[in-house]
This record gives sequence, C-alpha cells and structure tokens, in this order.
Amino acid sequence: MSATTPSRSFCGLRHGATDWNRQGLFQGRTDNPLNEDGLRQAHEAADLLRSAGISRIVASPLVRAARTAEIIADAITVPLTIDAGIIEFDFGSFEGLPVRDLMIKHGVNSATGLVSILPADGENWDAMTERALACVSASLDRYPGDHLLFVCHDAVMQGMAKALSGSYFKNSHGTPFRYACDGTGWRIEQIVT
Repeated sequence: MSATTPSRSFCGLRHGATDWNRQGLFQGRTDNPLNEDGLRQAHEAADLLRSAGISRIVASPLVRAARTAEIIADAITVPLTIDAGIIEFDFGSFEGLPVRDLMIKHGVNSATGLVSILPADGENWDAMTERALACVSASLDRYPGDHLLFVCHDAVMQGMAKALSGSYFKNSHGTPFRYACDGTGWRIEQIVT
C-alpha cells in the first residue's frame, strides 16, 4: 500500500448530470452547471443519504460537484469543504469531444481501453489517481471522527476504484458508493438505505 492509500472506508458520489453529460461529451475541467436532471439527482441523493451516517462532505470546486454537495449538505445538515484535490481529470484535447466517437475511432470498448487512448496533452491518469487518493487520505486524517462523503467526478472515482479494488465499476450520476476496506482489501459498493 502506498502512502496515499486511505486509512479507512469512505463514500463517493458522482455529481448530478450536466448537458454535456447528456450529450456524451468529455467534460473534464469545463465548468458546466447541473441541468434539471442533475438538480433532481442531487436532491434524490440527499434523500438517500439522510440515514447513511455522513457527517462531513468534501467536494470538487467545479460547479457541478460543488452544487451537488451544497444540496446534500444543506439537506442533511453537515459541514462542506471544497478541495481541488478531487477536481475532475483534465482531458486535454479530448475536452468537449464525443466520448463514443473517440472510442469507436480508436477501437476501444471499455474503461481500460478508454484510459489507454487519453491524449498526451491532458493530465496523466496515474497522477490524477494519486492526487485524488492523497486528498481523500488527508481529509480522512484531518477529520478522524467523521464519516466522509466525497462529491466529485467519474474519472476521479474510477481512478480511485481501480487503484484500491483493482477494477472499474458502473458509476451513475447522483448515486452514492462506499469505498469499503475490511482489512483484507477494498470493494466498491452502492449505498442502499
């Protein structure tokens, strides 16, 4: 385990949807707001998380994640911290382009394949994963008595899942997941209350 491996379990949630998400575009650092679906998803996530024991939220500074986190924090009455360590992956020249078209063009059909075709002018995938895990680890250490929810982005959540559990997972907007460590390893599980 590296120095950035989190010391305990934590929760993650992909922000509510934006218009670019619905259009299937690489969104990365483009700071798009939530659309009506995204706002609804944030409120539904808040309802679901009322009984999940979350006591603090840490969110990406991008408006789609920060607004999702604000809605949840207000609904469940917990403190919210913004941390750029979990900002979305920088897709470089892929930003704003259709994900599906690029996957077809490059002959890939999986998350692993997608990671393999990312452009050199964007962020390094492993560096993104390392910064996200460092952010999570530091927050867990800073708030040892809190049950933390990190409201961030799909690439960030996928990178952490792959590093911790060895695989990617199906991640939907506004769906909370637990990154659970049971002493023998990590697993990613959807939170159902």
